[in-house]
Amino acid sequence: MKKHIQTQQEWEIQMATQILEFVQNELFIDMPYMSIALNALTLVNDEQIETMATDGRNLFYSASKMIHLFKNNQKYIDRAYLHSLFHCMFSHLWIRQNKEQNHWNLACDIAVEYTIDHLNKPCTKRILSLIRKETYEKLEKDVQYISAPAIYSWLFGQDNIHELVYEFFTDDHRYWPQKEDSQANMSNNSLQDSWQKIARQTMLDQIKKGKDNKEEGSSLMARQIQASKTKRSYKDFLKKFTISREELHANPDEFDLTYYTYGLHLYKNMPLIEETETKEVHKISELVIVIDTSYSTNGELVKNFLKETYTLLSESDSFFRKTYIRILQCDDAVRKEDVIHSQNEMEVLLNQFTLVGGGNTDFRRAFQYVDQLIEEKKINHLSGLIYFTDGKGIYPKKRPSYKSAFIFLDDYDPTTIPPWAITLRLDPLDFKGAGQ
Repeated sequence: MKKHIQTQQEWEIQMATQILEFVQNELFIDMPYMSIALNALTLVNDEQIETMATDGRNLFYSASKMIHLFKNNQKYIDRAYLHSLFHCMFSHLWIRQNKEQNHWNLACDIAVEYTIDHLNKPCTKRILSLIRKETYEKLEKDVQYISAPAIYSWLFGQDNIHELVYEFFTDDHRYWPQKEDSQANMSNNSLQDSWQKIARQTMLDQIKKGKDNKEEGSSLMARQIQASKTKRSYKDFLKKFTISREELHANPDEFDLTYYTYGLHLYKNMPLIEETETKEVHKISELVIVIDTSYSTNGELVKNFLKETYTLLSESDSFFRKTYIRILQCDDAVRKEDVIHSQNEMEVLLNQFTLVGGGNTDFRRAFQYVDQLIEEKKINHLSGLIYFTDGKGIYPKKRPSYKSAFIFLDDYDPTTIPPWAITLRLDPLDFKGAGQ
């Protein structure tokens, strides 16, 4: 039997694999808490790729180009590998939604490079170019919490987009899921969940290691993970507030049609078994929506938010026959309350809607008011409370007895949020025109 003679391509793949394994070890030495993430992607040779690319499962690379890069600029490979990992950990592949693709790609690259540059690790440290330094200074001045969604909005006010693309390009995004790829949505959700688990475990391991916790780059990484974690489909998010209850109507899952039709055939008008008259369903019974009416709240955004919330719930048949939605307006006190029973009532409210308040925000007041309503039996089957806010205010320390969520339309400081709170960061584009 002839001995196999290694081809040039096989040799290149072997060398490139060894290079990438060496890079993994270098990154691990500087960031041991990244061990799970560093082993999460399968290496795949792809000669179409100039640098690296990922789809969340694989890390694609060009073996021939990898060898060339290793000879001339090894640190670039270290950074590119970490760059692709951070895209996965920050969920950049899966949270684009309605955003313009080119601006979104650039925003994600800037967010990742900003994080890597602030990690200040030996294997990835580099001298900042003038444009990079100036871009970071502008971002820090204009954006409160730097993340891909915030940078995306910021980019529309910049006139040097081509220059920024050239500066921050690191990896290829061609294998990122496309918006129209609906068949892969379920698989993508599972993949995103897996990476969010990896990201959370990385944060925990980082805390255990201890020494990096107070470094600016580590704090940035934690904030990016937190921001991406909450960027979910609002429709899926609302499902968290359904409760289980028996409802009167036919249950085809428990109804045996064979016995039913046999009885009608045998006895003409007497079925052997009647239809099951109840079915366990998951719907919303009573929901409280609190609007933060502090000076920073935009009235038109509030109207769009309320319209979108009610529309999504109505479309998905999420209401029991008797459903109450209480809409509270609150700053440092509950200023107004409206109770909605139907879509017509919601439309009437929105047509004459005005914000009441304008003071500082004290989240505790709304929770105290709802607790009082529960005690007085005015609320009996509360599905949950959703607080629409900019995130700035005094939070309750004690966990309420019902599900509670805070919805933000901008980046927020996750360190101020109580651990019991459900959080979601939405983009105004997610329900742009909901009130049209």
